[in-house]
Order: sequence, then C-alpha cells, then structure tokens
Amino acid sequence: MLPVQRIPRPGETVLAGPMTRGPGGKGANQAVAAVRAGARTAMVVALGDDEGGALLRDALDGVDLSLATTSKAPTGTAIITVEDSGENSIVVAPGANGELTLSGDALAAIGRAKVVLAQLEIPFGTVQAAAAAAPYFILNAAPAAELSDELLAEVDLLVVNETEAEAIAGPDRSALLRKVPAAVVTLGGAGAVILIRDAAEIAVPGVPVEVVDTTAAGDTFCGVLAAALAAASANDSVTTSDLTNAVRRANVAASLSVQAAGAISSVPHGDAIDARYAEVYL
Repeated sequence: MLPVQRIPRPGETVLAGPMTRGPGGKGANQAVAAVRAGARTAMVVALGDDEGGALLRDALDGVDLSLATTSKAPTGTAIITVEDSGENSIVVAPGANGELTLSGDALAAIGRAKVVLAQLEIPFGTVQAAAAAAPYFILNAAPAAELSDELLAEVDLLVVNETEAEAIAGPDRSALLRKVPAAVVTLGGAGAVILIRDAAEIAVPGVPVEVVDTTAAGDTFCGVLAAALAAASANDSVTTSDLTNAVRRANVAASLSVQAAGAISSVPHGDAIDARYAEVYL
C-alpha cells in the first residue's frame, strides 16, 4: 500500500509515504470476512510457490484451504494507493489466480455448499463453471467488466457498486433485473440498494463513520453478506427479509472496516459486527 496526498491523475507523478505490504486480494478478503462473521468457509484458489503465497496461507487463518492449488505463476499482487481522504486506487496483477481452474473435487465441494461467492479476479470460464455448479451463487462483479448473458443467467444474487452496475446494465440500475433475479448495489458511504424482481427497491442507509482507508470495504461487505445469507436461509431459499438483514449486517461490517488501514487486517470480527449492528438497527 502506498499512502499519497491524492491519487495521481493520468500522466501525473506523485510522491508516496512509506510503503507497507500485507495480505489481501478480493477472494482472500471475502473468505476471511465470511470466517470472521462466523461461517464455515472453504476457498478455491491458486497460489504461487513464493513468498506471497506463504504470506497468504498464513493470513487465511480459519479458511479451509484443502482445495487450494500451487501454481508456477507468481501469487497475485495488487498495488494500492490510498489518499488522505481514505479513497483508494488499485491495480491488480492476477498471477496464479489468472490460471485458476476447477477440479472435480472443487466442483463437488461447490455443489455441496450452501452459498458460493465469487469475484472477477479469476478467469470468467472458472466463474461460469462455479456458477453452474452452485446451489446459490453470489457474484461480486468486480473488477468492473462486461458479462455474458450465459454467466448472468446462473447468478442468484449480483453484488456491484455503481460503476460495476453501469458496466453491466447501463445508467439505469433497475435494468440489472433483466439479467439477474436480485442485485445489491453498494453506494459507498451512502449504504446500499436492494433490487428484487417484481418488488419495490429497498434502501439500506449507510453507517456514518470517520474513514481511514476504504481498501477491502467492498470485500468485507460481500463476505459478511454471504455468511449472513448462509446462516439465515432455509431449504435453499433466500427471503426478502433474509436479504435485507444480511445487507444491513454487511453494511455495518463495511463501516467498521474503513476505520482501519489495510485489507485483511481491516476486516472486523463477529463480536464487533454484532455490537455495532445492535447499536444501529436494534
């Protein structure tokens, strides 16, 4: 991570403060968030046989890595600049994760899972295979990308920010429901909006906090959302009430994460989420 007074504009060079290195990545952040929220979590991931891979294995404490594979490619790396306001800019080199495929064991495990969460720092074909095998599939469509109708047809719940929503469906976010049955659009500090086919839009206001670093806030949101839905849903069915409560819990978790610096290091634990949830919603 590189702290800067402001994120550079195209063609501009700025000086940064002391660089720090720590474990992260969208999948890793989300898996740790789910574990810390109380969910039994397994991660399908490819790691390099290098220092970065060892660092991540140590950081994924509590995550079942029995389905992890080791690649000759280097472990994925992100360069993050964080400005004084807490906003960030991120460039990702997927490395080993760019070569991730699903073995028969991984597909079987995905088929047994209550909830499966994926993001787009892995190949689209791998995401498609996971979506087809999962009983309930959540796609965090980040980084922003155009997605095939074939993939979106397998998605039960889409989680995107405003930029990602526009990349998929254009400026009218309600158009997402022509592609998926339900979506959550995150709005940063303003909270989130829940969209469900044939139902009214549900707004979940943000939780005001002093922002230190927004890195991993979206990942924290997604991991805690998935954990809450896995805990709440019955008979593979997610109700509107389940989804609303899960988004509230995810919203609280994200608000806690932005009050600390770093990626995995900023992900809150369940007791902190419970306490803040009670203050905000109970």
